[in-house]
Amino acid sequence: MRNYNIVPDLLSWNRLLHHFNSAGLVDQVIVLYSDMLSCGVTPNVVTRNIVVHSLCKVGKFEKALELLRDNESDTVTYNTLMWGFCKIGLVETGFGLLSDMLKKGILIDTITCNVLIKGFCDEGLLYNAELVMEMLSDKHRGVYKDVIGFNTLIHGYCKAVEMSGGLAMRERMKREGLSPDIVTYNTLINGFGIMGNFDAAKCIMDELSASYNGENKGLVVGDSGLEPNTITYTTLISKYVKWFQFEKAFSAYEEMTRRGFFHDIVTYNSLINGLCKCGRLHEAKLLLDEMRRVGVDPNHVTYSTFIHHLYKNMAEKVAANFQGQIVIRGVSFDVVLFTSLIDGLFKVGKDREAKDMFQTLLKSNITPNHITYTALVDGHCKSGDLKSVELLLQQMEQKGVLPNVVTFSSVINGYAKSGMIDAAMEIMRKMVSINVSPNVFTYNTLIDGCFKAGKHNMALALYEEMQSNGVEENEFLLDTFVNNLKKLGKMDEAEAFFMDMVSKGLSPDRVNYTSLMDGLFKRGNESMALQLVDEMKEKKICFDTIACNVLLNGLLGIGQYEVQSVYTEIRKFGLVSDIQTFNSLINAYCKEGKLENAVKLWGEMKSYGIIPNSVTCNILVKGLCEVGDIEKAMDLLTEVVTIGFHPSPDIHKIVLDAASGHRRADIILRMHERLVGMGLKLDQTVHNTLIVVLCRLGMTRKAMSVLKNMRERGFSADTTTYNAFIRGYCKSYQFQKVSATYSEMLAEGVFPNVATYNTMLGSLSAVGLMNEAAELLNEMKGRGFVPNANTYDILVSGHGKIGNKKESIKLYCEMITKGFVPRTSTYNVLILDFAKVGKMRQAQELMHEMQARGVIPNSSTYDILIVGWCKLAKRVELERSLKLSCRSEVRKLLEEMKDKGFTPRENTLCYINPAFSKSGENDTEWWLSRWRKTKQS
Repeated sequence: MRNYNIVPDLLSWNRLLHHFNSAGLVDQVIVLYSDMLSCGVTPNVVTRNIVVHSLCKVGKFEKALELLRDNESDTVTYNTLMWGFCKIGLVETGFGLLSDMLKKGILIDTITCNVLIKGFCDEGLLYNAELVMEMLSDKHRGVYKDVIGFNTLIHGYCKAVEMSGGLAMRERMKREGLSPDIVTYNTLINGFGIMGNFDAAKCIMDELSASYNGENKGLVVGDSGLEPNTITYTTLISKYVKWFQFEKAFSAYEEMTRRGFFHDIVTYNSLINGLCKCGRLHEAKLLLDEMRRVGVDPNHVTYSTFIHHLYKNMAEKVAANFQGQIVIRGVSFDVVLFTSLIDGLFKVGKDREAKDMFQTLLKSNITPNHITYTALVDGHCKSGDLKSVELLLQQMEQKGVLPNVVTFSSVINGYAKSGMIDAAMEIMRKMVSINVSPNVFTYNTLIDGCFKAGKHNMALALYEEMQSNGVEENEFLLDTFVNNLKKLGKMDEAEAFFMDMVSKGLSPDRVNYTSLMDGLFKRGNESMALQLVDEMKEKKICFDTIACNVLLNGLLGIGQYEVQSVYTEIRKFGLVSDIQTFNSLINAYCKEGKLENAVKLWGEMKSYGIIPNSVTCNILVKGLCEVGDIEKAMDLLTEVVTIGFHPSPDIHKIVLDAASGHRRADIILRMHERLVGMGLKLDQTVHNTLIVVLCRLGMTRKAMSVLKNMRERGFSADTTTYNAFIRGYCKSYQFQKVSATYSEMLAEGVFPNVATYNTMLGSLSAVGLMNEAAELLNEMKGRGFVPNANTYDILVSGHGKIGNKKESIKLYCEMITKGFVPRTSTYNVLILDFAKVGKMRQAQELMHEMQARGVIPNSSTYDILIVGWCKLAKRVELERSLKLSCRSEVRKLLEEMKDKGFTPRENTLCYINPAFSKSGENDTEWWLSRWRKTKQS
């Protein structure tokens, strides 16, 4: 028509606009409307209502408002715009349009009232919703309270889990002369089901049945009663499934069958979804077969459910089989099915296939929705492709698909996990700017990211912001705080946060209790951890295998309990031991040196049908290697090879570290070859481990031949490789080779790290070449590397050993300022510096400072101080009172040494005798005699 310059009439334009809008093709609505105007066709109010509706769908409210205010509008126009604002949570803005309607004399109808009621209910503002009903209802103006309005309010109360309010609203509905319909009852059943209060849900169901059978005439108005329908039963079944009450779900299913109700696709999908969620995929497949037998064809939701859970369980081949069935049975691929496939492919690491599937969706003329984009965003975030995420957000904006809180939370999660906290914060600011409110999961993701990035204060600030915005905490947030504070060693703060959440009415779940218990055990607070166990029992919080394993590890970690007795007590919880349980027990036996028991347990676990995993092998092989029984470890590895395991790089490292104790290259290389023969994959890590072990023993020539072999296999030397050779050459002070290796490393484009420089600095410091060390430090800083605690330890010790006390103290102060804590050996060097020049008060003060920082003095620390005080006491010019004070300090230090189980060196004892004068008695012998007697007692 247009090609022939025939202009369609207004009715034709409106029909076409309506069809495009109904099909969700809102972009075409705007194009068509523009074309209509360019043809000179004057739109009417119906036209504008369709356009306003399409603009509201894509969130273009400014244009919708402009259209409303600049043209003739009616009740439908305002109702549509109110619906749009309410849909995105701007119910107050929608409510504000009422005044405009009143000014223009536009009628308010029952739909206006119900749209606003729903808007306020969706935001949880139930009091406001009731107020709107009372304020707008006016029989004289034709605005009536209807069943839809009451049902919306009842749904609002059920959603807010305020069931008493929902029941009260039903009674009020009856008082207003309205009959509750099946939707009313189904809503109440759904509400009680959400809470898990199935006794109350059953009561509502009984009322419904009684009203139908005429047993309770007061419940309904009218001649005919109400009857439970398919939706009633399906609602109840879905809630039973949600709470994993499958017996009750199938009982309701059978009752439904007895009463002659047809099991529709929704009923079956509810049961299948529940079975899949708890991993009962086999039973779900049997139900699928039953569906087909009774003539209910699986739809895209059925297949989407299976595909989603199969991919989640990494059953990739079975998922592909289901995809084939979809094609064979002619089930149309819709946006939900495509989204499940895209999400699933990302989950199994098939990013390329997931992206191709999205392109197939677009080629099929299916419009992706915000869930599809969320799956894409989440997949790209998890694979670290954040540039593509930005492009996807732009694409969503261009297509008018509004990102929701889940989409934004996925993006924030991606940035947070990559440590890009500033970018994550910017995304949150953007979501707020388009009126998408962050929820507890958004904040939780960002708070967790801040903790992991070391931004403790920012995490706390976000938590305060969350509270001020009225977002309530949940058990996931509690777990984030407990876990992160636990990792930071701030168990006092973790406990305080836990108790604060409990005081606010949050009920910690099993995971929360388990996390806190784990932290308390690791801190050594056994009594508090066991109190939590009692608390869980009191609250009837069931222990799962993970909680039992934490308890097992905690009690065994204390070292005060016998392994078998702890295991016997844990078994009383009635849970089946898993691989982690056995790994913990085997590890405990290995730590106690009871390798026979550990090996015996290895045999027992197989009798339970539990296959040892790589962790089991690592523990037992390490235990055997530590006691020098490498051959037995190799025999064990030979056994696991027969059940399909192959030695891992971790096993390779454990065995080679043990073999290096012989300090013979032939033994090390033989063990390496045996492991390769067992199926060890020769990769970069394995080659590097062999090179590191050989270089550590100074066998750099042998390591060089390994490097040659490694390169022949197509692997290039990396930072670990070069660091190993630099360490090997430093060990024998071959500085020319160190320099050559470092230069080669840079020439090959391999980046050094702080460990590279620390190794070279340590070697230079050991031989007193501190000027060269200073030059290397400057080069290190010039390349953007920040000295760490080890760097400072090396430099402080190096300057101290050559007597450069001024520089060593300067570096020590710099180290402390940066938050690093020196090692005991570093403190010993500094203390020795002061002791050499007789500044014993300063030396003693340093010892007190090191203890205050949590650094434990060793035997050498005491030797240095005792000798220093003894030397000071020998000075002729020293007054008698000061000499006595020096001897008093020596006695105190000797007593401390005795209490700690340290023994003074012979050299130290030689200094003690001249420093003491005890009636001609040889004080050294006297003190040694005392020492021996004390130790014997």
